[in-house]
Amino acid sequence: MFGTALGSGAGDRPRPERLRHDREDDSVVQQQNSENSRRARRAHRARTAAEVSAGAARSSGPATRGKAGFRPLLAGLAAFLAVGGFTTAMTPGAEAAVNPYERGPAPTVSSIEAARGSYAVSQTTVSSLSVTGFGGGTVYYPTSTADGTFGAVVISPGYTASQSSIAWLGPRLASQGFVVLTIDTLTTLDQPDSRGRQLLAGLDYLTGRSAVRARIDSSRLGVMGHSMGGGGTLEAAKSRPSLQAAIPLTGWNLDKSWPEIKTPTLVIGADGDSVAPVASHSEPFYESLPGSLDKAYLELNGATHFTPNTSNTTIAKYSVAWLKRFIDNDTRYEQFLCPLPRPGLTIEEYRGNCPHVS
Repeated sequence: MFGTALGSGAGDRPRPERLRHDREDDSVVQQQNSENSRRARRAHRARTAAEVSAGAARSSGPATRGKAGFRPLLAGLAAFLAVGGFTTAMTPGAEAAVNPYERGPAPTVSSIEAARGSYAVSQTTVSSLSVTGFGGGTVYYPTSTADGTFGAVVISPGYTASQSSIAWLGPRLASQGFVVLTIDTLTTLDQPDSRGRQLLAGLDYLTGRSAVRARIDSSRLGVMGHSMGGGGTLEAAKSRPSLQAAIPLTGWNLDKSWPEIKTPTLVIGADGDSVAPVASHSEPFYESLPGSLDKAYLELNGATHFTPNTSNTTIAKYSVAWLKRFIDNDTRYEQFLCPLPRPGLTIEEYRGNCPHVS
């Protein structure tokens, strides 16, 4: 593979099969003939099964014939099998997911709060000398390719910080079924608009030139960032409406109004943030997003501006749910977002629009 394995993998999912029908010029005639043919074949198999059962009864002698109650049951079972009842019940893929982008087992609270998900994770370093538009970084990705392609997320650090400040999110999100790139910015002093462009450059690198590009579905992409990286997340979503999810973490930006954004956005703020106070940053960011947009505002309780720089279960839980719901269109995760989570030990406030429509 491209890097070092960090966990455990997941398996394949069966696909439904389609019945093939003989071609007819007229579609109605085709359906009628096909159904008549199936009925005839079923009747033939039923008669054959009955004859086989009767022959077995005649050749088995008086002792077998004496079991009058058993023979009809056996014949009935043979007829049931002949007309395909058992086959229909056991058709491979009958319960296969309608959504082809679902990845991983059915989620539970414990699974999305866990430090690692169901996928083994590998990682590879991206040198700043080998890329343009951003300062290099680290790619975290599911080791197994058995489930096909994955959505991708790029994450930017904040002002004066490096990727190490948000590195904990890399393997945590990747183990849930995403390819994740944590980036270094061109300079640690880059402003939000520049960080937004660098997030998009990171996505373009992942899908176009990276060693893991074949593992990525380029139509399923998202962005995250902390502080000015959070402000850059809003800039990136504004510039590229095709993005499927955006999550600014205690974001900072001089621009407070974002009515142009069309990407489902989860704004995460902190009640004790003195660098980007929620009243002048996260709250107006959220309130300015279009009312028709799938959006949410999560205010962390007992948190500061720098809470996203260390492993945090609440941030991870709702980030995983948001990315799964909107990048993978996986409605199994809707249960963690709607009804709206209630305030508690780690949540000061949660707002949003339910049910989601994207």
